[in-house]
Amino acid sequence: MIQSLLIANRGEIACRITRTARAMGIRTVAVYSDADAGALHVRLADEAVHVGPSPARESYLVGENIIAAARATGAEAIHPGYGFLSENAAFAQSVMDAGLVWVGPRPASITAMGLKDAAKRLMQDAGVPTTPGYLGEDQSPQRLAREADAIGYPVLIKAVAGGGGKGMRRVDDPADFAEALVSCRREASASFGNDHVLLEKWITNPRHIEVQVFGDTHGNVVHLFERDCSLQRRHQKVIEEAPAPGMDPATRAAICDAAVRAARAVDYVGAGTIEFIADGSGPVSADRTWFMEMNTRLQVEHPVTEAITGVDLVEWQLRVASGEPLPLTQDQLTITGHAMEVRLYAEDPAKGFLPSIGRLDRFRLGEGCRVDTGVEEGATISPFYDPMIAKVITHGPTREAARAGLSAALATSVISPLRTNAGFLVKALDHPAFVAGEVDTGLIAREGEALMPAAMPSDAGLAAAAGTLAAGDALGGFRLNAARQATGRFLLDGVEVETSLEGALRQAQYERSGGGILISEAGQTWHLTPWRIEGKGAAAAGDGSIISPMPGRIIAVAVVQGEQVAKGQKLLTLEAMKMEHSLVAPYDGVVAALDAVEGGQVSEGAVLARIEKVEG
Repeated sequence: MIQSLLIANRGEIACRITRTARAMGIRTVAVYSDADAGALHVRLADEAVHVGPSPARESYLVGENIIAAARATGAEAIHPGYGFLSENAAFAQSVMDAGLVWVGPRPASITAMGLKDAAKRLMQDAGVPTTPGYLGEDQSPQRLAREADAIGYPVLIKAVAGGGGKGMRRVDDPADFAEALVSCRREASASFGNDHVLLEKWITNPRHIEVQVFGDTHGNVVHLFERDCSLQRRHQKVIEEAPAPGMDPATRAAICDAAVRAARAVDYVGAGTIEFIADGSGPVSADRTWFMEMNTRLQVEHPVTEAITGVDLVEWQLRVASGEPLPLTQDQLTITGHAMEVRLYAEDPAKGFLPSIGRLDRFRLGEGCRVDTGVEEGATISPFYDPMIAKVITHGPTREAARAGLSAALATSVISPLRTNAGFLVKALDHPAFVAGEVDTGLIAREGEALMPAAMPSDAGLAAAAGTLAAGDALGGFRLNAARQATGRFLLDGVEVETSLEGALRQAQYERSGGGILISEAGQTWHLTPWRIEGKGAAAAGDGSIISPMPGRIIAVAVVQGEQVAKGQKLLTLEAMKMEHSLVAPYDGVVAALDAVEGGQVSEGAVLARIEKVEG
């Protein structure tokens, strides 16, 4: 058995591998960039080595630095996790050439499955059904256009070296083919250094079904059943589950057997995933399910397979890499219950899912779920890497039990001050079509607006929290400089709101945060603070004065005196209590006065600007 392991990755997958290795008595070595010097995965490992600056291309993607770190620490093996160098055949070979154990498939297998066109040819030879399309070497625009016509629209143009939705274009009309081809090739060249494409028939209502396979060095290959990853946004998986809803035993057997044949065709060793696309316009059937590609690594969504099989896939990886046979045979593997996973990201659905970068001051999820994460309260979500906060997984006796448990865990989460997709995930999990198991890859695109989380807490939740804050009750919030009133003005994430203070129904959770309250409801968390002028009562100044709600530092001034502004336009950004607060224009007007300087310290109640109203 391997005695020491270097994990050539970061974040939640590095932490997850470390925990299994530690349980097996294996010493672990972490690697880290400048940005990750204080990261959780670094502190969990027995030893850690700095491998370069913050950008991944200068640290985690520099193979020679990773190998040097393994040699310097006496590590016997390297586990690549997923992403980064995990499917880099040249790196895998370099690890082996250095006399180290590579915890992954043979380089030849990675190469064989690395290009989609070559992989599809291999699968055809192995008797694995593949999507109708064109895999030819003639890449001229004219030939590709003719092949697209022969396949029949709509067609999918796909980069042969692609992944993650890059280098892919759906084309519905022959008139759009040439432009889409140019765009696809340009993106493929920039992302993968290879602009070759293949064509596939676009499948109506496609479902993404994948099979977990595992091979060892003794010639054994098994499957660990299927996962459904159909709920996607822009080709990125959002919710994954196992087993696939609506999968009957005969279809499962046919698809899983095809996956095993695919793995045997490339002499596969270790954990891998065979991805299929199924026609979801009716019940899933083997004759309407086709091979799409193989991922020659551990998948992000592997925990749902672990949940239904009781298998630790990382332990299996380490045992197989040590030369042991697979711990279980095919007939010993069974499905128990149902599991679901979501990817919780620091991103703002209201702003096109742009990353939300900064310090994570609050991070709590509801009960009854598995949380795979590489961060904790006080950590920083860096602009250098994927903004995933955690994978959240539930397992229950039925699909509905797993779904309801996952929705509840996210709905009762408290995450602040960063914006997250938790509210969006709750909406997706509770959507009637998803509840019914009627999923396909286009569901989110079709139902986009219906899945957007609320911009504000419910009236009852806001009123209850505001009333608590105004009264200065057991939460210890501010007591406003006035007796309790029927209404009050507050800042909700920097935006002025007016609400009743008599809310009786406390539908939201809330807790003290500095001088304000965090309101958490349906997966969303807002920060509520008083909006007042010292000595003048509870309301904001009626003359358009912009007041500092608490002591802090001005970190940005977005306007100049005399500038015309619109209602809601950001004027200033105040940093206070480790959070950023945007102060905005209360109405359309002109900046009549401005008494704020970037970098300047301000006291609570200070008048920072005044907006003169423009009558329309």
